[in-house]
Amino acid sequence: MEKLIEKKSLADEVASRLRKQISTDYYKIGEKLPTEPELMKSFGVGRSTIREAIKILSNLGLLKVQQGVGTFIEQKNSTTEPMDQRLKRANFEDLDEVRQILELKIAEKAAVMKTEQDIQNIRKHLSDRKIAANAGLLKECIDADVNFHIAIAEASKNAILTDLYKSASEHLQKRFIHIYKDTAIFIQTQHLHEQLLKHIIASEPKKAWNIAAKIIARGIE
Repeated sequence: MEKLIEKKSLADEVASRLRKQISTDYYKIGEKLPTEPELMKSFGVGRSTIREAIKILSNLGLLKVQQGVGTFIEQKNSTTEPMDQRLKRANFEDLDEVRQILELKIAEKAAVMKTEQDIQNIRKHLSDRKIAANAGLLKECIDADVNFHIAIAEASKNAILTDLYKSASEHLQKRFIHIYKDTAIFIQTQHLHEQLLKHIIASEPKKAWNIAAKIIARGIE
């Protein structure tokens, strides 16, 4: 999965590495960070990247910038990190596991709470998924697949579940294109997705949960 790291911005990557150094006591609380030129040399990046990385960590409360003096370690761990930022820096396996856990409950609740409009939205994205998969259009297939599951999340009528699922999916969506080489797995699992929609329409929450579990077991969203 190392190649996936390359898709992060340089500033995000530098911030992540600095954050790890801070949390593992490479730097102590109150200690002054090396100068910008030293950090540029250490990470092999430009001045603007270093400044953006420091800004990210300052916003999290980990660093304190004193103009004309330097940048100092304020605390080891942030308690104010926005969830979207936390998801953004998560590794693929952890983020995908969160998505899978959410997906089970979302499928179950959608089978109880869905509306006719929800069903139409889910059906449309499922149709788009099938068309793109059969045509071998990987990016379009992934987009339709993600939208299919987001539509199910919206049908659950739980705003928190929906927001969490959307955030996780949006970050994963950018990485899926580097994992799947073609649309074969999407074609193979189309019938499971159709069964999932069938159980949601029939208001069968337990069966919807079980099918969502089968989809997860196949290693595809």
